[in-house]
Amino acid sequence: MAIELYIKSRKVSIGNRAGQTLYYGTQKQAQHMTNDDVIEHIVAATSLAKGDVRNALTSLAEVVNEALRDGRSVDLAELGNLRVEVTTKMMDTPEEVTVANAVNTPKIRFTPKAAMMAAAKSVQITVDHSFGSNAVDSSSGADGSDQTGSSGNDNGGYHELN
Repeated sequence: MAIELYIKSRKVSIGNRAGQTLYYGTQKQAQHMTNDDVIEHIVAATSLAKGDVRNALTSLAEVVNEALRDGRSVDLAELGNLRVEVTTKMMDTPEEVTVANAVNTPKIRFTPKAAMMAAAKSVQITVDHSFGSNAVDSSSGADGSDQTGSSGNDNGGYHELN
């Protein structure tokens, strides 16, 4: 299975490319694995019953939520780490740095472990070039070059979850 991108265009309104129409790839609807799918996969890979897996996932969610509410980070084994990150606005005086004035809405940060990063980097990506009337094979570019492979968008394993 691959992630498929389709091509969109946008007319640039500022900068040295103002007025020019530029093209970029954007992800088509991602395949989704439901909670029931996750449970079925775990049941098939282990000797656990469906109810046991469902209860374990529910308990995991409760434990993670409680830890995050307490301001603790959570190590999720080979998946990665979750933590709450709080940033503040820049203020003119130390007295202005208060929860009401300066604190931004807390965000949940996820830092994946090496195996998860390797899985993300190994995903196959294709580009659907059927933009407008110029239909091109989705697995190769107009110049015949291969359009599959990683996205090259490496953010150092730092992801924001909202």
